[in-house]
Amino acid sequence: MKEFELKYGCNPNQKPSKIFMENGADLPIEILNGKPGYINFLDAFNSWQLVKEIKSVLNMPAATSFKHVSPTSAAVGIKLPDSLKKACFVDDIEGLDDSPLACAYARARGTDRMSSFGDWIALSDECDVTTAKLIAREVSDGIIAPGYTPEALEILKSKRKGGYNIVKIDPEYVPEEIEKKQVFGITFQQGRNNFKIDEELLSNIVTKNKELPDEAKRDLIIALITLKYTQSNSVCYAVDGQAIGVGAGQQSRIHCTRLAGTKADTWHLRQHPKVLALPFKDEIRRPDRDNVIDGYINKNEEDVCAEGNWQKYFKTRPEPLTAEEARQYLDTITGVSVGSDAFFPFSDNIERARKSGASYIAEPGGSIRDDIVIECCDKYGMTMAFTGMRLFHH
Repeated sequence: MKEFELKYGCNPNQKPSKIFMENGADLPIEILNGKPGYINFLDAFNSWQLVKEIKSVLNMPAATSFKHVSPTSAAVGIKLPDSLKKACFVDDIEGLDDSPLACAYARARGTDRMSSFGDWIALSDECDVTTAKLIAREVSDGIIAPGYTPEALEILKSKRKGGYNIVKIDPEYVPEEIEKKQVFGITFQQGRNNFKIDEELLSNIVTKNKELPDEAKRDLIIALITLKYTQSNSVCYAVDGQAIGVGAGQQSRIHCTRLAGTKADTWHLRQHPKVLALPFKDEIRRPDRDNVIDGYINKNEEDVCAEGNWQKYFKTRPEPLTAEEARQYLDTITGVSVGSDAFFPFSDNIERARKSGASYIAEPGGSIRDDIVIECCDKYGMTMAFTGMRLFHH
């Protein structure tokens, strides 16, 4: 296939629209089902790069959930503890522990379930039946993977009344070294960002605490690769083989750190005993449960425990999760890794990250206030590595 005509571009008024190879070669994809759109393909090609890179560095199956050209999360195939299975709504999936790929997707989709509503999925490996069953019951726009087992493909084809977007990509495809795009009729050209992110990047530890266990290295690598494909400015929190909070596209770095930290806190609090025990009515659908859980944790627009409200969602009125209870729970959390796509210009980022259990930091360094940022890490016994490499993505 030399080109694929799209219904429209980013918006319905932007016509005509298509994807094609500028050198006249065949596209490195097959469209197995559906008719993906312009933004679908932006998500597909960015998300595929992310999971392919994580797999190549960590040698573990990887999955990501993408929305509007940024990941909501990315994860590798590590078994989920029972509390996380319940928090991610996957405790009823038979054979989950036997599929590392399904575990990776369960983690990625379960991290920020509100943001993942209507997501685009990328898998590093051939989609198996267990992973397909997980995807089949979520609201999603499409998927890209290097292959699908016959049964998994049939399961996915049944989504969205047969219109689910399924893309197969050639895993051996390598893009040209120079990439181009146009803005306002003006062509931009640059070399592709082929910078390798691996353990060696974490060798310049600048804090007094030099301890960086293998699990933290893994999580920092996941955070940094996630940032490589996240709209900048961006900050990512990761733990236990998955990104648990991504703050993307903010003009101020502290706002990225706060946004990502709030998402990480919500991920942790979804596993709080009070949240896991919420007495939902049987008819409440999964997306609605996500909204209610977010409201219960973060005290959003609607007080879901208030008289007249709780009856809509719960069999019995739940006790609220107080701010004191939430803070007490979060204060027990340590071992979280935090990556930044550019240097932290002020120590306020470290102070905020610490509130979400950060113990390990990776950032490029190079700020005139590096000494103040290092001093703040030392105050809390945190380990920080300077990578020396910015990871902006636009």
